[in-house]
This record gives sequence, C-alpha cells and structure tokens, in this order.
Amino acid sequence: MKKREIRKTIRGQRAVDGAGVHLVRVLGNRDVKDFDPFLMLDSFDSEDPADYTAGFPMHPHRGIETITYLISGEIEHEDSLGNKDIIHAGESQWMTAGSGILHQEMPKPSERMLGFQLWLNLPQKEKMVEPAYLSMTKEMMPEIVKDNAKIRVLSGTFEDANGVVPRHIPASIVDIQLQRGKTIEIPTKSDETVFVFFIEGDAQINEQMIPSKTAVLFEEGDCISVSAKEDSDTRFIFFSAKALHEPIAWGGPIVMNTEEELENAFEELRRGEFIKHK
Repeated sequence: MKKREIRKTIRGQRAVDGAGVHLVRVLGNRDVKDFDPFLMLDSFDSEDPADYTAGFPMHPHRGIETITYLISGEIEHEDSLGNKDIIHAGESQWMTAGSGILHQEMPKPSERMLGFQLWLNLPQKEKMVEPAYLSMTKEMMPEIVKDNAKIRVLSGTFEDANGVVPRHIPASIVDIQLQRGKTIEIPTKSDETVFVFFIEGDAQINEQMIPSKTAVLFEEGDCISVSAKEDSDTRFIFFSAKALHEPIAWGGPIVMNTEEELENAFEELRRGEFIKHK
C-alpha cells in the first residue's frame, strides 16, 4: 500500500464570528480548491463561557451542509422550519441547508466547550434540495478500539463500524483518540480528498511534528499513519470524501456555483423570498 505524503498543513487562527464567539478558524475561502468538497472548518475550545455564549443568532444558509460535533459542552439551536433541540456532549447535528434555511446556534455555559463545525459543499444538482436535519446521538456513532486508539465513527465506515450514511456527499468523519507513544495506520480510498485535524494534542506524521489545532491535507495514496508524542495523548478528526470539481461562488453563509446564483440568493433574502420550504 502506498502511504500518503503530506501535501499541506494549515494551523488554525483565532477569529471572532457570530455575535462575538471566539473560535479557531482552520479552513476558509482560500482553501476550497485543495480541500474540495470541504469548505470551512471552525474549532471551539474554551473554558471561559464569555468566549462563546453570545452565540450565532438567526442567520441564513443555502447550498451547503453543516456538521456540528461536540466533545464537551452544549449548544441550543432552532430554525425557521420550527425545529428546536440541544446538541449535547458526544453528539452531532448534520444540517442540510439546501434551498435555504434560517437558524441560530447558542452555546450554553459549560466547564469546557470543545468541538467543531464543518461546512460540506452540496453538488450543483442538489444545491436547492429541501432543508433537513439529522440529530446524531451517541448510539448512532459506534465506537471501536484499534491499535491503542479509541475510535468513534460519525459517518462512513471504519473497520466493521458503520456511522450514518450521508444523503448528498458520502463523507467519512471519524473521531480518533490515540494513546501517547502509539501509532495508528488508517486505510484511505485512493480517489478521495483526505485530511485530519488535530483538535487536542500534538502528533507526528511521516517524521513531521504537527501541533494541535492544525489540519493536514494528504497527497494521493492508500493509507495514512499518525503517531502520538511519547509524553501525551492526541485526538484528531479524520475526514475523507470525493472532490466535486465544480465552480464555487461563496458569499458569507451561502455557497453556490455562480456569482449570479449568489446575487440572486441575497436578493431573495432582502425580499423575504429566501425560504422555499416550510
């Protein structure tokens, strides 16, 4: 098997979004071509509620899916379709914005807020599908132990563990806790975009030290190898999906294929015609 080499590393940068939420922005506009079909990745990690309780008041999305995963903490959310729920520690929410949705996410004070939100692009032919939610409980994310690692499968398959099956982009998302001084080898599909994000702790990949809050994008190949440092555990998220190779027109919370579609979306928002399904 051909081991994947490192193509690029991106260290997350501190940013403020929403109504004043302090977070780490890892992937953004500048990275869409390399990380296709993954668009944006934000990481949350704070023990100070003042960093995040201002939250993300009601705002629009169209043309994407958002995946929110919490290792610790709680986030209340509600939307223009009447949905209202709480994402608890160890749970995830997979939202298909599709043709358009207004929603808000309000983190609640906790000892530590730790998790991420990923934006996943929708294929051109499915940009305007009906919005949908999938609330993922712990029971829907199987856990296995392999090579001194505790592995939780959010979506896709790892070994014999099957997570949810995404409806639009069959992305694999796996949470891996690796013990100090240990190494794990992960098989990959050779035709997919593969990257990992170190959400907690440093690590080593192909003799290169990787600091916490860093995303590592790989070249083509059949597997990757990750090693934890001798003195500390590491926790990282594995992402894999086929690239769309489609044009991207991205404006704030809306991602379409052309500038005309993007301008139309914002015009519909101004006219109160943004929501297509209720």
